[in-house]
Amino acid sequence: MSNKKLLGLSKTLGVIIAIIIIVAVIGGAVYYISTTHHPTTVTPTISLAPPTTDTLTDVAQTAPPDALDPATGFYVQDGPLFTAVFQELVEFNGSNYHEVVPVIAENYTTPNYQNYYFYLRPCVHFADGVQVNASTVWFSLYRTILMGQGPGVANYIGLLFNSTVYAVSGYAIPWGVCYAIENATGLHTVGNYNLTAHVLAYILSHFNANNATIQKIMSYPNQAVVVKGPYEVEINTLEPYKFFLYDIASWWGAIVNPVCVDMHGGVVPNSPNSCLDEHGMNGTGPYVIVKVCPGFSTIELEANPNYWAVGKNVPAVAEPAHIKYIIINYGLSHNDRVEDFVKNQAQISYISIPYLSQILGTSPYNEIPMNASFRNFGAEPGVLYISLNTQKFPTNITDFRLAIEHAINYSALLSIFSYNGKPLAAEFVGPISPQFPGYYNPDNLSVYCYNPSLAMHYLNEAGYIGHFYVVLPNGTTIGDTSGTQLPPLSLYALAPVNELEQDELEIISHDLSQIGISTTVYYVLPSVTDGWTTTNGTPVMVDLGWFPDWPDPVFQQLMPLTDVQFGGISGNLAWVDNSELQSMYNTLPFITNTTLQEEMVAKAYSIIYNCAPYVWLPVPDTYFFVQPYVHGFVYNPYVGYFYNMMYYNGTYTYTM
Repeated sequence: MSNKKLLGLSKTLGVIIAIIIIVAVIGGAVYYISTTHHPTTVTPTISLAPPTTDTLTDVAQTAPPDALDPATGFYVQDGPLFTAVFQELVEFNGSNYHEVVPVIAENYTTPNYQNYYFYLRPCVHFADGVQVNASTVWFSLYRTILMGQGPGVANYIGLLFNSTVYAVSGYAIPWGVCYAIENATGLHTVGNYNLTAHVLAYILSHFNANNATIQKIMSYPNQAVVVKGPYEVEINTLEPYKFFLYDIASWWGAIVNPVCVDMHGGVVPNSPNSCLDEHGMNGTGPYVIVKVCPGFSTIELEANPNYWAVGKNVPAVAEPAHIKYIIINYGLSHNDRVEDFVKNQAQISYISIPYLSQILGTSPYNEIPMNASFRNFGAEPGVLYISLNTQKFPTNITDFRLAIEHAINYSALLSIFSYNGKPLAAEFVGPISPQFPGYYNPDNLSVYCYNPSLAMHYLNEAGYIGHFYVVLPNGTTIGDTSGTQLPPLSLYALAPVNELEQDELEIISHDLSQIGISTTVYYVLPSVTDGWTTTNGTPVMVDLGWFPDWPDPVFQQLMPLTDVQFGGISGNLAWVDNSELQSMYNTLPFITNTTLQEEMVAKAYSIIYNCAPYVWLPVPDTYFFVQPYVHGFVYNPYVGYFYNMMYYNGTYTYTM
């Protein structure tokens, strides 16, 4: 952008008045820098306005959705879209993920954290006018479970369907429904999981809530979801579980349209609905999908013209849309995401930390307060790590794992995420995130320190245990010289790797080489990780991460990373298998007494810390570039951001 000077100012009555107006036409939008000169004052002003007041363009999502059906889509980038189109019984209270508010439900209650009673709003309907009632809830949750895709299996196993039945039969079947079907039809579905799955699929694919037999099935009392009345539904978990409301607040708790599902392929056990995955469907939410481009490169939303909540007293997350059209361009190149934002053609964007200055250093964003366009929400709940396979040589030796822990320069890792001298990342002791006080690191265990001397001490001990030796860069040998030299270790990471991760891996490889451990880094596609289901089949070192699906520090962070039942790609890539932990995990997630649960977590933390199964890496901050004239940008790590809460309120003006 060129700057212009106005020269040769005229003088009138001894007062010099100069008005400079720089008008930059950027992609059809206009921002103004105006400066008024008086004898003693200079007041430059910057103004930014939306190109059009009825459209918002989002280019922040660097990859497209994996599916448009909330029972199948399971990627982080799906969140803002699903949040705009679909709704749940309860939803997170905006950015506050420790609290839910009633949306499709008008209110709810639970006497014991196992039986949850929801009373639905009688005014809720889908965009096509189909009414939502208690049977719609039964249909939606049973469909999500029976389809057996990531959202249903990962989020309801052990809660709404039995894990043992799933392991034996291969079907995710809502608990108790086999009894409900046999009671209503006389079919021998009890114990016959194949028959139960297919009968339930037939019911869901030809759903008629007015059918007497289906009503009898839905009202059967001893099952996961019970229809108690037209607008009253009961959800029963297999065990008391105090975090259940948080679980159903995300899109796998979405209430979907039975008419739309049945018109487009119905329900098949263990199968996605390809039609709905590719084209989407209407929901009860404030937006509807009006255009889907090939490969999901662009998806366009329009404010729901038949939205049920208009004029109703609803929580902010359910309020009607303020901006009529939303255009989401997925997977744009870095340069396009930068250019679209600085030209004011996009209202939301994202670029990685090394390139922040390409926006923040460009006019007008370098002339207004940084927080006007750079919305930083800090590190979100979750962990990034290098897993150390505790069941495979040489990382099966505790001293060897401790040697790795103390060989890595964590300050150097954290510095990678710095911008203008400030780290945009958090360093902490996993597996639970600091966002859960009381559960996170209850005994205040210190972060593993960078101490090469201590690392070599542990490595020497490990050498005698494992009968190997290593050679330091200066030629010194440590370990058991009567054994064999330690071969290079394989360190796996997902492709494509970004620049920050590349820098991390280079630091880690260099630091390990300083204590004689050589590493070879391999980049693999996500599909390769599907084979990491056994101890021998899982590499000794993997660079990956784990982010919870809902805010439960035990069931969604502690256990997935350290319970052997989740061994391998299911979460526990270190294959932690500790008898004391396993005994504890039988009851830990279902303890409703918070004090007792936190005490048990403290014991688990100590065991894991001394076991050293993971190298905990810095978790970068979550941030977005948002045009300063966009108001109401609210972010929640479990569902993304809320398009319906965003609005324009005239022109953004900043006087310098």
